[in-house]
Amino acid sequence: MFTKVIVRFLKKRIVLAVIFCVSLLYCLSSLINEVRIALTRMGAHFWPHKVPRSFKWHEEKDKNSSATISCRNSVQGKVLVADDRGYVCQRSEVASTGCCIVESPNTKRYCCDTCQPNGCCSIYEYCISCCMQPQKIALLQKIMGKASETFKMLVASITDHFELCLTKCRTSSESVHHENSYRDPSAKHCYADEPPGQSRTTKSHVLKE
Repeated sequence: MFTKVIVRFLKKRIVLAVIFCVSLLYCLSSLINEVRIALTRMGAHFWPHKVPRSFKWHEEKDKNSSATISCRNSVQGKVLVADDRGYVCQRSEVASTGCCIVESPNTKRYCCDTCQPNGCCSIYEYCISCCMQPQKIALLQKIMGKASETFKMLVASITDHFELCLTKCRTSSESVHHENSYRDPSAKHCYADEPPGQSRTTKSHVLKE
């Protein structure tokens, strides 16, 4: 009689233990699933977005004769023009192809005159030329990965390095202090995302990375 009572008691304990283990596994499974969903949502918002494969980055090539190729350029500059090879020149020294005349003594490539270490420049065309440096590609990829949704939508319509530099160097939102004022009016064209006011210099710099 006593033995039967013990066996019955043990059976109840085993059943309860099994029920407890099953319940615990279910709770852990649900928790893991919720965490996975949360991480996925966070990843969609915070993880860097890859640059589309069709996006073309600028590669440094040998100097070509300005007469044998055609170029896109910054167009609107009254004094200076920057082309899609990274050259900046006087407007009077732009060939009929749209390219800066490489042979001109005033033509410079990847020129960072008037640019500060934080990537902000006083002159739009120098900002573009500096931004076109192949060494800046890693920085620009990082910036594109951290960009706001609005800028990502804009970037979706951009096809290459030159168009990206044209867009970034127009007036960067990072250079705006208030709606109608700039953090540093002397350097409001930025290809990087560090606010201009954080690093000011009065001399021109050739930025190298």
